[in-house]
Amino acid sequence: MHIRLLHPADASAYRSLRLRGLREHPDAFTSSYEEDAQQPVSSAETRLASTRTTFWGAFRGNELYGIVGLEREPRAKNRHKATVVGMYVAPEASGQRLGVKLLEALVAQARTEGLEALVLTVTEGNEAAQRLYERAGFRSFGIEPRAIKVDGRYYAKNHMLLQLESA
Repeated sequence: MHIRLLHPADASAYRSLRLRGLREHPDAFTSSYEEDAQQPVSSAETRLASTRTTFWGAFRGNELYGIVGLEREPRAKNRHKATVVGMYVAPEASGQRLGVKLLEALVAQARTEGLEALVLTVTEGNEAAQRLYERAGFRSFGIEPRAIKVDGRYYAKNHMLLQLESA
């Protein structure tokens, strides 16, 4: 497996893996499978071409098994931080530390850009993801109750922060 930046040419593979994650784990994402499935591949191309959001992929050969994104803040007062988005690793690739490697690539880029902090949310009850983020240095700073609603059921989101430089 190797980790690399995703480019617009990866849009089809990115879209397929993202839709799979949304379908298999609807409570783990704020986006929904139903909404994203209606978007054309060109939407994924545009997202991967954006300078505001950067995505990494975990590949074996040409097959994409994991993704994660770094979404930068557009407003001047918030540009010191960015948000980790869209983390998903296919179950058949588990146990290969792909989540760790994807996060390491993202954090290294964030440091290179001079970002001071990274934030993310993880659905309460997703213990594997929460442990991954905690091992990477993220710490909880609050729980948002009823943050998302999926099929009539509410889920809380744990808001987490990684300080990249000391205050």
